[in-house]
Amino acid sequence: MAFTTRFAPSPTGYLHLGHACAAITAAEAGGRFLLRIEDIDAGRCRPEFEAAIFEDLRWLGLDWEEPVLRQSTRMAAYRAAVAALGGRELVYPCFCTRSEIADEIARAVEAPHGPDGPIYPGTCRNLSSSERSERIASGHPYALRLDARRAAEAVGALFFEERGMGPRGEAGRIAVDPLLFGDIVLARKDMPAAYHLAVAMDDAFQGVDLVTRGNDLFAAAHVQRVLQALLGLPAPIYAHHRLIVDSNGKKFSKRDRAATLRALRSDGVTPAQIRTRLGL
Repeated sequence: MAFTTRFAPSPTGYLHLGHACAAITAAEAGGRFLLRIEDIDAGRCRPEFEAAIFEDLRWLGLDWEEPVLRQSTRMAAYRAAVAALGGRELVYPCFCTRSEIADEIARAVEAPHGPDGPIYPGTCRNLSSSERSERIASGHPYALRLDARRAAEAVGALFFEERGMGPRGEAGRIAVDPLLFGDIVLARKDMPAAYHLAVAMDDAFQGVDLVTRGNDLFAAAHVQRVLQALLGLPAPIYAHHRLIVDSNGKKFSKRDRAATLRALRSDGVTPAQIRTRLGL
């Protein structure tokens, strides 16, 4: 069976060895290979980094279908999806600042944790509609959060198919935990869609039916599967792969300039040597 896969980097820095592994794995999974530029964070994305993405991928010998999709062209679709979820009372405004959330978590006797750390304690979940309206009318900034418990009730039992290998050896049919991340942010005033919503919608929009990515995003399949079910989107198959780490066992980041493809290329490293180093 021929799949449609994608590589979806954010142009906030130069690609590194971990990106190379993800891109090559997706491109060589068989079938259609798409490139998506996740440029929704206008404050951090730079045109020079986007240009470097194309240059680095071509240097690796990769080709992709045109046109390239940019998240910045999908704002209206994201807003419509959030509005639809809000119409079903699955979304609520959250007026908490990051410091207020941190303070409340610190005061809690036992704060629940998710894959990314402490889970939002639900401070604004039970505000009355009049309280919400008053704060919005007064110009108080807010984010829109998914009510995870209501979402769990709406979707019922869910599963996703894992054809790779999760960080703890997970494979096969995986039961979804809708509460794993708590009440995630779906949108902010300056950003009409946060990561999980945009990814779920864009994969469906592009017909991506095999998502290959690193094990650091394995848990994300849980919340993205919930969003797919809520929005009536098809569920892709997932194939998570090992992370590429440095000599200290630390995952590469865009701050690791020595491990960027740009730096390695300038040092005379060849694409073939990159593949050998990655074990591909």
